[in-house]
Amino acid sequence: MTVGKLIDAMRARFQTRGTPKTARGQFNVLMRKEKGDTGKVAERLGVSRRTVQRYVKGDRNIAKSKPEILDRLQQEAAKDHQPRVTARAQKDAQQRGMTIETRASFGFTSEAGSTDDPRIRRMTEDVPDHLIPQVFDALRAGDEDELNRLLGQGLAEEYFRAPGGAADLDVEFTDIDYVELDLR
Repeated sequence: MTVGKLIDAMRARFQTRGTPKTARGQFNVLMRKEKGDTGKVAERLGVSRRTVQRYVKGDRNIAKSKPEILDRLQQEAAKDHQPRVTARAQKDAQQRGMTIETRASFGFTSEAGSTDDPRIRRMTEDVPDHLIPQVFDALRAGDEDELNRLLGQGLAEEYFRAPGGAADLDVEFTDIDYVELDLR
């Protein structure tokens, strides 16, 4: 599974180290998080408890598992990665505010007669404060689509729907060239 640019940007800014790269390392993270409970790890991965026990004993190599199991493993390990660091970053973002700088394609759905062709724009805007908790929830869940929707909504509110702008404009945030997030 490849993580998208938005999750990569948030993790790069708000976490101090990356998640383990190897399947074994990710598996070990899950085992530590669940305090060695093979049943809970099995439930999170969608496999049998016996399969997890085989991974633990070394009878089965987790790196040779099906791609969907490896994807789930990566997602589950990322969810629990540095929870205190992420919580502190969220608290700081809620107190100070958060800014997004991006170069991406923005398309529009709006009233008839207006242009809605997507085009590349470079912009730096504040993320609305009311979206910050949801943005961090999407980061914890590893949900790139939800993160894209939320940040697109935030950019729409701050840039496209600003006073004097189109209030009923729906914005599509796509083809991200680069994105950086930071605290104000």
